[in-house]
Amino acid sequence: MTPRPRLGFIGIGLMGEAMTLRLLERGWDVTVWNLTPDRYARVVPAGAIRAEAPAAVAAGSEFLLMCVLDAPAVRSCVFGEHGLASAPRSRKLVIDLSTVNPDVARDVASKLTAANGMRWIDAPVSGGPAAARDGSLTVMAGGDAANIAEIVPLMTDLAGNFTHVGPVGAGQIAKILNQAIVGAGYVLMAEALALAEVAGIDAAKLPQSLAGGHADSNLLRKIYPQMAARDFDPPRAYARQLLKDMKNVKEFARSAGCELPVIEQAIRQYERYVGQGNEMADSASIARLYEKGA
Repeated sequence: MTPRPRLGFIGIGLMGEAMTLRLLERGWDVTVWNLTPDRYARVVPAGAIRAEAPAAVAAGSEFLLMCVLDAPAVRSCVFGEHGLASAPRSRKLVIDLSTVNPDVARDVASKLTAANGMRWIDAPVSGGPAAARDGSLTVMAGGDAANIAEIVPLMTDLAGNFTHVGPVGAGQIAKILNQAIVGAGYVLMAEALALAEVAGIDAAKLPQSLAGGHADSNLLRKIYPQMAARDFDPPRAYARQLLKDMKNVKEFARSAGCELPVIEQAIRQYERYVGQGNEMADSASIARLYEKGA
């Protein structure tokens, strides 16, 4: 039996931690690196091997997964001091699970390949930490078909839905569309809850009463009840992250010549909420923006 490729994981935030623990439980060898050392507390005791820099992760791994905050973080992990680009030349495969602009993905991919031969797949994810822990993530991937084929066994352990949508950058375009729907949807769920509560109906029963109709959705079944219960601690995802993703949607839409007034209004609502000091609050806690006296 052919041994499994050794994995590296760069970025042990909420999602990176959940994915690393899932992979360790499924029998993968995982070497990890994170900018702040406090994030090793759960993954190293579970069996992950700590590295001192991204280049050191590359030295001990065949597949390099990365899940970091934004484009500057991606560029730093790749081209910064002791970044991936400084590793010895190889054809190792980088799987970037971060959410960045498609142009950033293409630029980083081409420059890294030129620098040391590493290959690139952009594979942003959706579903949150709970889906990462049980291997049911949605992953939309951009890259060469042969490279995609190599990671199918890995994605079988991480994703319930893994789709190759085109060349490098295409995964990020699909994620932009996902975040447009999610970001506007969170604001819509918050507004629907506010109206239901003010109107005096049993607001908690709205998902049940609308089940099977056109309004039914994963947002209505999962996010609306979370908002109705004010179940925001600990955070499943951070408000600052969703705001960053929605600004990415806006930037991409403008570059494509599209006007998206609904998305832009949702962004303004998240800017208001995050600007009140809620950067690290749960994304769904934007419902608090609509409470009396907020």
